Amino acid sequence: MIALNFEYLMKKIPDINYTYSEGVVKNVIGLTIEVQGITAFVGEVCKIYNKSNEEISCEVVGFRDKDVILMPLGELVGISQGCTVVPTGSPLSVKCSDELFGKVLDGLGNPLNDGEISKYTTYALNASPPDPLKRRRITEILPTGVRAIDGFLTCGEGQRIGIFAGSGVGKSTTLGMIAREAKADVNVIALIGERGREVRDFIEKDLGEEGLKKSIIVCATSDKPALVRLKGAFTATAIAEYFRDQGKKVVLMMDSVTRFAMAQREIGLAIGEPPATKGYTPSVFAMLPKLMERSGMSDKGSITAFYTVLVDGDDFNEPIADAVRGILDGHIVLSRTLASKNHYPAIDVLNSVSRLMSEITTVEHKQAASLARDLMATYKDSEDLINIGAYVKGSSKKIDKAIKYNDSIEAYLKQGVNESTDFRASLDMLKNMFNDIS
Repeated sequence: MIALNFEYLMKKIPDINYTYSEGVVKNVIGLTIEVQGITAFVGEVCKIYNKSNEEISCEVVGFRDKDVILMPLGELVGISQGCTVVPTGSPLSVKCSDELFGKVLDGLGNPLNDGEISKYTTYALNASPPDPLKRRRITEILPTGVRAIDGFLTCGEGQRIGIFAGSGVGKSTTLGMIAREAKADVNVIALIGERGREVRDFIEKDLGEEGLKKSIIVCATSDKPALVRLKGAFTATAIAEYFRDQGKKVVLMMDSVTRFAMAQREIGLAIGEPPATKGYTPSVFAMLPKLMERSGMSDKGSITAFYTVLVDGDDFNEPIADAVRGILDGHIVLSRTLASKNHYPAIDVLNSVSRLMSEITTVEHKQAASLARDLMATYKDSEDLINIGAYVKGSSKKIDKAIKYNDSIEAYLKQGVNESTDFRASLDMLKNMFNDIS
């Protein structure tokens, strides 16, 4: 005998959409598709059936007169005037499950390396950030395994940090080190607009087998449509939110925010937005805080986020870098000058800052880090004089001290890719460095 839950079915009846509508493709201009004959909302997914009756998913991005403007979540190939368009009535969502561990997903959350997910919960891609009054304060340290960060730029659980660097300075390698060693339950890594070659490199070389076991990778390479690259960032954030809501410590890494902004610029210009600073449209600067405010502390768990920013021409004051610095809780600057001296990770400690370090570290830790920074700044100011031999020993006690400890500080900051240092050991090394200073 079949048992039916009539009470449940009655509750579901009001949510059912009884209307069916379809429209047709009117025009294709650049990246956009104009459709007439349907009513839809911004963010709604529509299906286009091309001449071969293949289904192509699109998203509503705007309106022009009475026409709806769509952008494809796939290729435009096969779409012509008169093709049927059917709105689905729902926005994009991602399937979230514990089955995602070790998987590589595309920008929309579909597995690339394994089969489909059987048991899952759907999470909306465009969710609201946690209520500011319900966010817990950041009080715990999150060890990253990178001495330069743990010692001088200590990161808290639930903190959001930007990694700023030009191309080829070591952003991906630094992220890989953090992903392997960070004391978190889950790593969610978003590779947005990266080269196709770099994805496999990152998984096998930077992340490694151990890192992959507790990681989920969302990959939207540079050849994908702008909308897929954009959605890749939101997909990764939604997956991180799923694990955060389970009370877990999540580390979210995004490489890179600049390419996310470029994807939104591409979309904005295609639908007729006016270009503003450096061609970036106003929607780019509105979307950045919407994305980044979703990470951080909640009343259930935490998302500690590392966002890389690719700075064009090593200009750290370019629009995206400037906007991101103002949103995040700290920034790590990677220096090309240090990289050229074979100093890796190329973290420029003097130009980097963690806004929460003073709140989460001990007095001894702050004193040791402050002393080391002071000595580094003194050495940097006098470096030219020292290198040409113009400085006479004994002229300044401060400079003498800076010269004495410079090699020790540099050795502390340099670290091999596969070299792991426990947080306690990093702190002890930093404190013991200056034991002989009265």
